[in-house]
Amino acid sequence: MKKHLFIIVLLALVFSCKSENRPPKPSNLISKDKMEKILYDLYVINAAKGVNRKLLEDKGIVPESYVLNKHQIDSTQFAQSNAYYAYDPDLYKIMVEKIKARLEKDKEAYEDAEKKASKEAKRRRDSINRVNEKRRDSIKKALKKEVSNS
Repeated sequence: MKKHLFIIVLLALVFSCKSENRPPKPSNLISKDKMEKILYDLYVINAAKGVNRKLLEDKGIVPESYVLNKHQIDSTQFAQSNAYYAYDPDLYKIMVEKIKARLEKDKEAYEDAEKKASKEAKRRRDSINRVNEKRRDSIKKALKKEVSNS
């Protein structure tokens, strides 16, 4: 999908550079905020597709269709709206920068949660190891005491 998205954006930029007129505003233009959410979801699901392709296939999820259905739009509406926004490279750059910032924020939150979970798991392992060590020590003491009493 990254390739598809890249191709769509590239085509939109190429066509916008060749024509002197801005593409007409689609009657069903996706709002800028919603477009950012859609692009964000496409980036995320494409990353997931790269990592967990088999899992998505097993669940019958087609990433592009999933995102379009989630936002209740069709591919034509997305393509037209994307071309409309991509015609203005400054606006599109701002949109992409917002998406990148959101992705970075989510990545940091995920990494923080991962570190916290890792620390908690280590704390539990250490606690279990201390309990097991105390048991071994008490068994050793009991055996030594029993051997010395014999």
